[in-house]
Amino acid sequence: MSSSASLFRPMGRREAILTGLLAAGGLVLPRLHAQPAPTPIPSSAPSPKARAVIQIWLWGGPAHLDTFDPKPEAGPDYCGPFTQPIETKVPGVRINELLPLLAEQADKYALIRGLTHGVNAHETAAYIVQTGHPAGGRDVFPNLGAVVSLFKGRAAGYSGLLPPYIVLTEPQGRFSEAGFLGPRHKPFATGGDPAAERFLVEGVVSPRLSEARLRERRELLAESDTFGAALRARAPGALAAFDKAGEEAYEMILGETGKVFDLRQESEATRERYGRNTCGQSCLVARRLVERGVPFVTVNVKGWDTHKQHFQAMRRKLPELDRALSALLEDLAGRGLLESTLVWVCGEFGRTPKVQTDAPWNGGRNHYGKAFSALLAGGGLRGGVVVGATDARGEEVIERPVHPADLLETIYAQLGIDPSARLPHPEGREVRVLPSLAELPQRHGLLREIM
Repeated sequence: MSSSASLFRPMGRREAILTGLLAAGGLVLPRLHAQPAPTPIPSSAPSPKARAVIQIWLWGGPAHLDTFDPKPEAGPDYCGPFTQPIETKVPGVRINELLPLLAEQADKYALIRGLTHGVNAHETAAYIVQTGHPAGGRDVFPNLGAVVSLFKGRAAGYSGLLPPYIVLTEPQGRFSEAGFLGPRHKPFATGGDPAAERFLVEGVVSPRLSEARLRERRELLAESDTFGAALRARAPGALAAFDKAGEEAYEMILGETGKVFDLRQESEATRERYGRNTCGQSCLVARRLVERGVPFVTVNVKGWDTHKQHFQAMRRKLPELDRALSALLEDLAGRGLLESTLVWVCGEFGRTPKVQTDAPWNGGRNHYGKAFSALLAGGGLRGGVVVGATDARGEEVIERPVHPADLLETIYAQLGIDPSARLPHPEGREVRVLPSLAELPQRHGLLREIM
């Protein structure tokens, strides 16, 4: 088949969708831009120390005893086979024995060991941790990423072609991330797998078409668009919105902007350092995205909901996390980006401190919202600090309890977002970024220990 003939082969479903989006761009985008967009309501805000956030979400809930709050003295019913936690670079701070690379960088991060909300359901717990609001009200509040998209995105002067809120590689589906802010502030989920030979980013990389073939198709489309050429000649500017949409689409697909997702541009040594798996390569893409100015990136890491064979899973997951996160912190620091990029590692809750050895669990850990841990690094926060403590078995927070809203308020403060700022509500009601201490008695305020 000749090259010209192959250009007209039947398109697959994906290509048809992409072509339709390009063709409709001039008709749909102007109407979207004409709609009133929710914009941040002015408020007093602290000076920002961070310009971007990388959220590494350990989807399903990591066990605090097997990550950042080890309890070997509690015995095998609690610590299982992890009896030798390792000392970190910070004297007196120990973490799991399968996290040696992170142990060497403990001066770069703070550990929050007193997180608590008491909820054991995935959906509700994820909502509380990511929004800071209690569940069950009349509103679905936006999560941290959507709020950052509002205050640091298009309405605040962000002009990059890349969306201001990006998820690698798929959303959790626990709740609507944008809440009442609407679809403008939903994350762009890349799909695909950055560890694959080609990272097939949804709407950007075609699984069947090479870059050369896409360029040929673009040229053919331009040559055959006689109606458009005549209209542009008779009424200059008539198709300006259409042309702009097309140029931006092609810039994402064929230009330098879209190449941010092409990990072939990184050295093999760098890719190996992050780990040749979805977690590691997603963290590498996240670094590339914040370098391009994207203000919020979430890396959703599956596999932490370990009801059965928990320790077998941890022997796989912990080394992956150790390699990916340590490489990310080292890379950000080496490129002068860690001070302006806040890295947040957490899940929706912890897991039961006592190992479930009876059937059907067979050595699993179940959901546990009474006590869990998080890691915070960069963004102007102090490293080498531990905030809060749990009891000898990791069952109760006994020192400096931290509600998720306290953690989020700290992140917002580093970003220069006032947590008491009003959010644009579709019904015009007065709602705030976070509930106040009076509205949420479980709150204790900013994590000033690390600010």
